[in-house]
Amino acid sequence: MSTTVEELTVDYEENGILIVKELDKVILSKGAWATVLFRYQQWDHKTEEYSTDKYIIRRYRKMSGEYKPQSKFNISSPKQAQMIVDALQNWLADIPEEA
Repeated sequence: MSTTVEELTVDYEENGILIVKELDKVILSKGAWATVLFRYQQWDHKTEEYSTDKYIIRRYRKMSGEYKPQSKFNISSPKQAQMIVDALQNWLADIPEEA
């Protein structure tokens, strides 16, 4: 387990093969509860290639000095990712800039 948010990863290896390969991450929040957005690819045993980019948001809770996964949300497609971006941009456009 990880003791800092920066150490958190979705990399997953099985039998010497990196099944889930983390490409990037954005730490959305830190503290007793941490939220991280990951960009990753998944190994396909049939084609022996990595998938197109995938995205997941994970929540972690720090207990006994270590971050433990609590929940996750898989963004199912680039189309869904774009819909989330568009919705947030629309909502944020309505918020006045801070002085």
